[in-house]
Amino acid sequence: MKRINQYKKLFKVEGSIDLKELKKTYRVLVKEWHPDKFQDEDKKEEAGIKSLEIIDGYHFLVSISPEKKEMNLEDYADTLSQSQVADFHHKSMLLEVTFTNGNTYEYFGVNHKLFKKFVNSKSLNNFGKRNIFNSFLYRKIKKVEVVA
Repeated sequence: MKRINQYKKLFKVEGSIDLKELKKTYRVLVKEWHPDKFQDEDKKEEAGIKSLEIIDGYHFLVSISPEKKEMNLEDYADTLSQSQVADFHHKSMLLEVTFTNGNTYEYFGVNHKLFKKFVNSKSLNNFGKRNIFNSFLYRKIKKVEVVA
């Protein structure tokens, strides 16, 4: 959640994420913080770091935007209905779940108490579907790798 708030603050996003507005703000920020604009080496280095933060923040916010979630809803529903939980990790308020189809999702705001219930449940899939997968903000972080 901290990361979400940090990037929303950087892009001056209040409430829901609008991709058109986000893209406009992104372009302005990239122009403003482009390292080639600065002559001083310290400023150039600072701008390089800030540029990377802007790029990371943009891609992160796009990945959790309502439009992106809507586009990937069918794939997400297929993952939940046809795959099992293969692996999971919890750190702070972030739960990362990998499914047997290879897709990995991050769920934001999952507290330690709920995570313990998830781990100790008889069925990770059923508990996840009822209490986590459709209740928390999520984003896909890894796609299925296709072996050629």
